[in-house]
Amino acid sequence: MRKYFGTDGIRRIANTELSPELVYRVAKAGAYVLSKHTNHMPTILIGRDTRISGTLIESAMVAGFLSYGANVKILGVIPTPGVAYLTKKLKADASVVISASHNTYEFNGVKYFSNKGMKISDELEEEIEDVMDSGKLDELTAVNEKIGVSEIRTDLLDEYVYFFRKNFEEDLEKFDKSNFVVAIDTANGATSVVAEKVFTALGIKHYILNNTPNGVNINENCGSTHLDVLKKYVIENHCNLGIAYDGDGDRCLAIDDKGNEIDGDKILAVFSKYMKEKEILKNNTIVATVMSNLGLSKYAEKNEINFEQTKVGDRYVLEKMLEKDYNLGGEQSGHIIMLDYNPTGDGILTSLMLIKILLEKNVSSSKLCDIIQIYPQVLVNAKVNNNKKYDYEKDEEIRLEIEKLEKEFSGNGRVLIRPSGTEPLVRVMIEAQDKDYIKTKAENLAKLIEKKLN
Repeated sequence: MRKYFGTDGIRRIANTELSPELVYRVAKAGAYVLSKHTNHMPTILIGRDTRISGTLIESAMVAGFLSYGANVKILGVIPTPGVAYLTKKLKADASVVISASHNTYEFNGVKYFSNKGMKISDELEEEIEDVMDSGKLDELTAVNEKIGVSEIRTDLLDEYVYFFRKNFEEDLEKFDKSNFVVAIDTANGATSVVAEKVFTALGIKHYILNNTPNGVNINENCGSTHLDVLKKYVIENHCNLGIAYDGDGDRCLAIDDKGNEIDGDKILAVFSKYMKEKEILKNNTIVATVMSNLGLSKYAEKNEINFEQTKVGDRYVLEKMLEKDYNLGGEQSGHIIMLDYNPTGDGILTSLMLIKILLEKNVSSSKLCDIIQIYPQVLVNAKVNNNKKYDYEKDEEIRLEIEKLEKEFSGNGRVLIRPSGTEPLVRVMIEAQDKDYIKTKAENLAKLIEKKLN
């Protein structure tokens, strides 16, 4: 069990749980682990989102890297995928993003990326933790001319803008965009510094919302976790599409012209259909997590596309994609990985691909997404003894109840049980066509789990 790292880096309340002292240790240990096989002084990039604690955490991180002897390029506020892209482009030895993604402003976090611009593995995170707690950190101190130096390179944001121009400008010039307009919600987060530049450069008419970060309003009733404001705006302003990013810009959800949500599963369906038609869907496969909607697997089956699932977390989706040479995967939450472009989820990239397909097919966004039927989904938390939360599989009564439900659904519904990684909870998720019915069944199953595991 990892002590500091969770499913997406380290994420805690800033300046208390995520103290500057802890960050300094994480930086020093991380610089060592991620560059110990190089024969030169490592270069590490640092990017962050708009949280008030960002510069505090950044300062501690820089100090840890320089103390080890690493050189640092400080990118300032930039989306997570921008850091991943620049890591590869500049051939840096590693990079780190300071962000707590979709969490509220008081949280912050640390995510490491390898020299390939990919989130590092569980094994590397465990190695960093071992170094942090081994007493070895004092040995990793550079002296005299070996001390690292830092430089501020906020100008590199323009390279990220150019990445989108290079990949979309020529294609988008072919389409009539005169009556096409999108609403963009940047969640007062990392995309607030770049989204408008990208859409302006590509000649896409747009309205921009929640684009005035003040350090404490990131994700506050906005962005991909709070879609109501964007839904209302799209309808009232007759937009063709609404786009919502999360705090660090690696996720994208959308709103169609009728005000309906386009989640990650719908986006994967649209992209896979388009890529199959263009014969660029590698090995004819989509990769998603076990939390993807049953409708996505039904869509894949109907369209003769292979469908593979991983445990929850975009890093596990990426691992599967790399292992089997696939180029499309993602999560229901809006992390969409298109390996032909970038080795991590990229909200702006996802939105531009969606716009390109819409313009090329010349259909409404609501029509584009009617290729997939999303099944109603109910999630109920069962409060259990933390030491027993993984015992549900061993309990015969719970197992038999799950089997009975799955038999009843006979392929048109499913039951997913998932212990929480951080809380004394077991999550009960049921999908099927009758929402009221599955709500009752999920609540009953959660009560049984609570009774047996406390």
